[in-house]
Amino acid sequence: MYEHAPHSRFPLSRRGGRHRAVAVVTAVAAGVMTAGALAPTAAFAGGRPDSVQSSLNALVKDDGMPAALASVKGRDGHTRTYTAGVGDLATGAKVPVDGQIRAGSNTKTFTAVVVLQLVAEGKVGLDASVDTYLPGLLRGDGIDGRHITVRQLLQHTSGLPEYVDKDSILTSPKRYYEPRELLDLALAQKAHFAPGTRWEYSNTNYLMAGLIIQKVTGRPLGEEINRRIVDRIGLRHTYFPTPGDMSIHEAHPKGYNQEADGSLRDYTELDPSWGWAAGAVVSTNTDLNAFFTALIGGRLLPAAQLAEMRTTVPAELLGPGVRYGLGLMSRPLSCGGVYWGHGGTIPGFESAGGATDNGRAVSITVTTIPGDAVKQHVGATVDSALCR
Repeated sequence: MYEHAPHSRFPLSRRGGRHRAVAVVTAVAAGVMTAGALAPTAAFAGGRPDSVQSSLNALVKDDGMPAALASVKGRDGHTRTYTAGVGDLATGAKVPVDGQIRAGSNTKTFTAVVVLQLVAEGKVGLDASVDTYLPGLLRGDGIDGRHITVRQLLQHTSGLPEYVDKDSILTSPKRYYEPRELLDLALAQKAHFAPGTRWEYSNTNYLMAGLIIQKVTGRPLGEEINRRIVDRIGLRHTYFPTPGDMSIHEAHPKGYNQEADGSLRDYTELDPSWGWAAGAVVSTNTDLNAFFTALIGGRLLPAAQLAEMRTTVPAELLGPGVRYGLGLMSRPLSCGGVYWGHGGTIPGFESAGGATDNGRAVSITVTTIPGDAVKQHVGATVDSALCR
C-alpha cells in the first residue's frame, strides 16, 4: 500500500548479470531455485511458453523475485493463470496456482467504489467538506477538514501528509493499529500544500475516506467492502481482514522483504490494520481482474459516478503518461489507448495490472517489493499481455 515512493532496497537489473539479491534468494532456497523451479502452470502453444510465462520466468531467474504469479483474461472471457519461482524459500514448495496475495493499495479502489456508491445514494457529496461528516476531526498545522473535500481525498489532492512509517511497520509487522492512532501520526506533521493545488500520493487520504464510510453507514469498513463489492460480484477469494487477523486464509505463496543486511525475511503473516482502507484487502490475481473488469464495465457504479472516477489529473510521478482519477489510475498502452487499475505494494507482495474498456484484464504479483528497474519489467509484462 505504500507503493509509488522510490524504492532502493531491491535495485535489481535484468540480463546484465545477476544482482547480489539473486544469490541471497538462492542461498535461502537452499538450492531450490533451479531451472525446474521455473516450471510453468499455464497452457502453452506448441509446447513453448508464451510471452507472459517467459516474462515471469525472467522476473525470477534474472531479477531475483522469489515467485511471480499472473492471471490474464482475454476479451472472450477466457482466463489463463501462470506461476514461476517457489512459493516457500525454506521448503521449496510450489507456487499455488492463482494463490491468494495481499493486494496492498488495490484496496484504495475498493474504498473509492464504496464512497462513490454512497454518493450515488445521496449520502455523501463529492465536493462536500470532510467536516460535513467528521466535524472537527481533521485539524493540524495547515490542515483543516473544513477546506478539504471528499473528492480531494479520493484523488490525492488534499495536501494531507503521509501517516505510514515504513521502518515502524517492518520492525513490528504484527502490531495492531486503530485508525485514529494512524491519523494522529499524520496530524503531527504539517500539510504539504493547500488543498486542490497539487497532486501527491498519501495513504492518509484513504484513511479519512474509510472513516467517512464508517460514519455515514454506521458499519465497519470491511463489512461495507465485503457486502457492497466482494459479495455483489462474487469475488470468492477476496476479503477484508477482520481486526487481529494476520493470516492469509487460502493457499498462497509466502511474501518476503529484503532486509538491510541483504537477507530475505518472511512477512507473510502481518497485521494489515496499518493499511486499513488504504491497503488491507487480500485477493487473488484472478479476482482482481474480475473486480476491475466489473468496475470498468459499469457493474459496480452508476454511469455518473463511474465517469467521476475516471476523471483524472496528471500523476507523472507514477510513470510516463499516468493519470489518477478517484482511486483509479489510467496508464497508456504501447499499442494505443489506456488500461485502468491501481496496483499495490505491502511487505511481501507487489501487484500491478488493470483492465481495458474492451474487456481484457491482467494482474501480476511478485513476492517481494522490487526496485524501480524490476517494477518496469513487471509493467512491461502487463503492457505486453494487454496488447498481444
